[in-house]
Amino acid sequence: MNDILEIDDTVGAFVAHGREGRAPTTAEGPLAGLSFALKDLFDVKGVPTAAGNPDWLRTHPVPASTAPVARRLLDAGARLAGKTLTDEIAWSLTGENFHYGTPANAAAPGRIPGGSSSGSAAATAAGLVDFAIGTDTGGSVRLPASFCGLYGLRPSHGRISIAGAVALAPSYDTVGWFARDAALFEKVGRVLLTDWRDLEPPTRLLVADDMFDRADRDAQRALASALQDAAALFGEVAHVTVAGGRAASWRNVFRLLQAAEAWQTHGDWITRESPAFGPGVKQRFEAAARLDPAEVAAARAEREEIRARMEALVTPGSVLALPSAPGIAPPVGSPEIELDALRARAIELTCPAGHAGLPQVSLPLATVESCPVGLSFVAPRGADEQLLALALRLG
Repeated sequence: MNDILEIDDTVGAFVAHGREGRAPTTAEGPLAGLSFALKDLFDVKGVPTAAGNPDWLRTHPVPASTAPVARRLLDAGARLAGKTLTDEIAWSLTGENFHYGTPANAAAPGRIPGGSSSGSAAATAAGLVDFAIGTDTGGSVRLPASFCGLYGLRPSHGRISIAGAVALAPSYDTVGWFARDAALFEKVGRVLLTDWRDLEPPTRLLVADDMFDRADRDAQRALASALQDAAALFGEVAHVTVAGGRAASWRNVFRLLQAAEAWQTHGDWITRESPAFGPGVKQRFEAAARLDPAEVAAARAEREEIRARMEALVTPGSVLALPSAPGIAPPVGSPEIELDALRARAIELTCPAGHAGLPQVSLPLATVESCPVGLSFVAPRGADEQLLALALRLG
């Protein structure tokens, strides 16, 4: 079985060049009969990869092999529907691509889907596929999951191979996935987490008060009921402060290290090819080229302190609860200044787990003005299975 599925792309989630090849799959397996979409950062043999940018597509050869994560899903019986739109080089959180457009958010019409895994989230939310693969560096699974009303996981850093994908910031890059229901979400996890372990449920819930304070009031109120339901599953509930007055500093550490790694990864190509980037991405790469090495070194040292803080806080047997996003998805075409403010607030919520390489799940447990907003849980490194089990219990 090797035909790519015929999809009526009603939301503009798929890229045209991502449906030109064939991806052989098996007829049997735990995911047989299910369809999936693949973010256009991942290689599929014979199918071009554009990484959200026409100049990347123009200057890179058609892949001769398939990324391990896609191969694993195909071997499990899932069928590839095609490759999906991403923000340029995955360096954005809005889902609005200057070159290829913005996928529609079926869960919140007229609002952005979130990026950079925008197409994968949009395709899943619209029911075009059963599940979809994205990547998460600074929130690119967690934020779209929240905006599109989906289950989404950023796994422990390094838990799932990201080989065969276009990198952004390798010390933060992870492979994640989306699904509309908890049972399928967990089923996909059993395939992708190759060293799956059935772990005992955590007994202690930590409520990140300072992280909830960073969400909109309406989002806080909407998440309160879901948080109460979650608390009933734990023997102990404690209120904690994660970053406190240092949230902006933690965000800046992420900004510096992501930019430094992005330039190290792509600077030679940018210098050689002078690719055309859209607004926002263009300025971020220009700033990355001018970073002060001393600032970057200081940020690396501070990340080690943050990592130690998070590991001391989220200990075995506990999970940390916080909002997945500051609020609901903004309208498509919002002013750049408003999107920059959203990005800053969102990263303050997503960077604690990212700095420490911890797994974080977003669950679609609340709405504001009929638009989704996710509740997140962070587990200790390697305890991804606990988050999937928690999704099943709360879903």
